[in-house]
Amino acid sequence: MYLVWLLRAMLRAVALLLVAGLAAPQTSSLTTIQDTLLLADGARFNGSLRISWSTFDATLGTIVQQSETVPVVSGILYVQLAPNVAANPPANLYTVLYQSDGYQQFTETWTVPSSVTPLAVAQVRVSTTSGSLLAGGGANAGGSTGGASSSTVITEANVTGLTTDLQQRPVKGPSYANGAVAIIDVNGQLEAAAGTPGSCVMVDGTTGPCGTGGPAFVDAEIPGGAVNGANSVFTLQNSPSTGSLMLFRNGLYMLAGLDYTLTGSTIQFQAASTPRPGDTLAASYRLPNTTAAPLSTGGGSSAGAQTASFPQILCSGAGLSTSSTSWTQLGSCAVPAGSMAAGSRIEIRFTLAHTGAASGFSFEADWGSTAIVSRQASPQDAAVALAADAAVGSAGSTISAQSWGSVLSFLPGIVNAGAQSGVTIGLKAMLASSGSDSVTLANYTVLLY
Repeated sequence: MYLVWLLRAMLRAVALLLVAGLAAPQTSSLTTIQDTLLLADGARFNGSLRISWSTFDATLGTIVQQSETVPVVSGILYVQLAPNVAANPPANLYTVLYQSDGYQQFTETWTVPSSVTPLAVAQVRVSTTSGSLLAGGGANAGGSTGGASSSTVITEANVTGLTTDLQQRPVKGPSYANGAVAIIDVNGQLEAAAGTPGSCVMVDGTTGPCGTGGPAFVDAEIPGGAVNGANSVFTLQNSPSTGSLMLFRNGLYMLAGLDYTLTGSTIQFQAASTPRPGDTLAASYRLPNTTAAPLSTGGGSSAGAQTASFPQILCSGAGLSTSSTSWTQLGSCAVPAGSMAAGSRIEIRFTLAHTGAASGFSFEADWGSTAIVSRQASPQDAAVALAADAAVGSAGSTISAQSWGSVLSFLPGIVNAGAQSGVTIGLKAMLASSGSDSVTLANYTVLLY
């Protein structure tokens, strides 16, 4: 009986040892990573490290996929991890996300060997996916400041919000082309605007001829119609935009509704205001947002150009006479500022008559303060003619002139004058010697085109 009891006691002891052996954890040393993390300016890093890993087998057992967040205060990092150098599967790395001020600063990977002494970050770092802002230092760092230069590929799906943001941007459509105006089609895709060079793109993406680019004006147009005292109906080359017509009769402003009525391009004068023989009419107005009608002579016109069917006579008549040996103004014509717009053309004609044959004479035609012709005629010149043509530009006027006489040779020339808001065109003359001779401005005309 004693032997049986002793045998049973021994069996119970062995069973207890086996149970105790199974219950005891199979521990293995963890590796300590201890370091002082500094910023590039020497300040200490404050934030956290989020360390994650996939499942792998280690000497201590199966390490299941998990992550942990390690706080870093005043640069002090302390964490213990299972060695993964000999992990199964191989190359199973720790992914470390550095976070500070609520933002992810950068990511790097670690491989941790077995070590009984603490290791610095530089001793376990494998790669950094974006430029490191930190420098490893401190007592356990061993002066290490860098790691390997390899990189880790990050897919778009692993970047928070990137795929959603990319879906918000327009993409190239089937008709996308380089070197063309881009439009957005009904599907939200970028397409090339279709059209010919010189066309304009509308807000709906269609193309067509370009508009005038702004309002166009007609200045000093002479309405068409007989000025005979009986005719009261006159026509304009275009239909003015509403309320823009300024109609003048002999320089006096006519009132719409009182002196006349306007229907389209037709002016109907009231009986009391019907133009009489010798009256001068002038109309200025703004065009609707369309191109002005072509000139009646068949020439084209562009926005802003004068569209009168024939020139406007600014001045015309006979001038004065002189027998003086000093300069005497024989005639002048004041051109208003409204007629000096870029693109206007002004034609000047002077005819001088010389009475007597005892003295020669001098004459000069002026464009403001600029002399366009200055010549001396002989006693045999019974008549002298002068013709000038001024092309008005935005920076000034270019005046071409020519003069000749009974015996005076033909002489052309061109002069330039600066920009002016208005100009006075004049002709003066004087005799070479006193006597019975005289010089008369027989006729002068100034036309505006």
